[in-house]
Amino acid sequence: MKNYDSISELAPWCALNRIFGFSPKSGLAAIRHFGNAGNVFGADRKELAEFFGYGSKAAEMISDKALQDSSAELSRLNDTGVRFICIDDIRYPKLLKECEDPPVGIYIKGDAPERIFSARPALAIVGTRDITSYGTEWCTRLVTALGRARVKPSIISGLAIGTDAAAHSAALDCGLPTIAVMATGANAVYPFRHGWLADRICSSDESGLVTDYPPGTAPMAINFLRRNRIIAGLSKAVILIESKIKGGGMMTCRLAYSYNRDIYALPGRIDDRCSAGCNELLRMKIAEPITDIDMFIDSLGLGSSRDDTPKDIRSFLMMKYKDMKGSVTAGDIAEIACTISRNRDIRAEDICAMTGMEYSRVAVALGIMECDGIISSDLLGACSINPKII
Repeated sequence: MKNYDSISELAPWCALNRIFGFSPKSGLAAIRHFGNAGNVFGADRKELAEFFGYGSKAAEMISDKALQDSSAELSRLNDTGVRFICIDDIRYPKLLKECEDPPVGIYIKGDAPERIFSARPALAIVGTRDITSYGTEWCTRLVTALGRARVKPSIISGLAIGTDAAAHSAALDCGLPTIAVMATGANAVYPFRHGWLADRICSSDESGLVTDYPPGTAPMAINFLRRNRIIAGLSKAVILIESKIKGGGMMTCRLAYSYNRDIYALPGRIDDRCSAGCNELLRMKIAEPITDIDMFIDSLGLGSSRDDTPKDIRSFLMMKYKDMKGSVTAGDIAEIACTISRNRDIRAEDICAMTGMEYSRVAVALGIMECDGIISSDLLGACSINPKII
């Protein structure tokens, strides 16, 4: 075990990772049989045929050209800030290496590998792309609480829209490092709209983008399934926020369960499709329910900080807007906010019915609170309290 830094040392490992990306066990078996990655490429055709089987495509792909292509690839990556770490490198993540099917190597963009895969406990947060306001709120609450824990974890997710983006953003907002495991090469971000988030991750301490796919890999559906095993393998525990009965989050949890990782799920309503997967894992006793944030953090061994109590929304807003002048008062804003906190996804007309206020006053108050980040609303006008202020 050592640090592999030169292109000549890394090229055989990089080539084998490309050849055996979808069958890492075969690549690792070859490395064990021949002694190291370099010896695999030093073996003659007969030795390769005897090991892989006569007529094997894998034996044919192990060639000088594959080695040369990998050397050229590594040279180009060095110029873009992407590193390749092989499984024999001391900086390769230990938890991932313990899995039965770890990749021969991984590409990393961001902070130094030894800082990204530090001694911090790593927690994966996964779930549906169609995250609801309930899921967003509790994803943010959980990550914010983890940021207050005595032992600060690293948050791992997949950079996808929905749950992944909420987890990465919440981690960065509260000062936690985060790792985005990608289903593409490290030189391309998918979805494209998350380029800003990827840049923010890469520029944060102990954070980065990770993938076992070579540059130029397109975001095909099958790639996400392979990616999910790395999310599970890197993590001490996996947290499922929301998921339908079938989905990538469910696959990640099942992989994590096979790796003997701890699984947690946020319970949801029985008739909510977005919580059907979570409820199914709880029914099967694969996952533990998250019903109390402090107990959840304690169960992870992180030591929750119970000194930070939730804000009383009414008192907080009465103080914040005490000097407000005009048709809308601090009391109006506080009453509307309390109504929203008790009725997630409520709309303006329903707030009017519940509070007895005129629509014009409610609309002005909602506009003020949304501009100040107190609430958020979707395209249909459904309002919810920003969990970061609670």
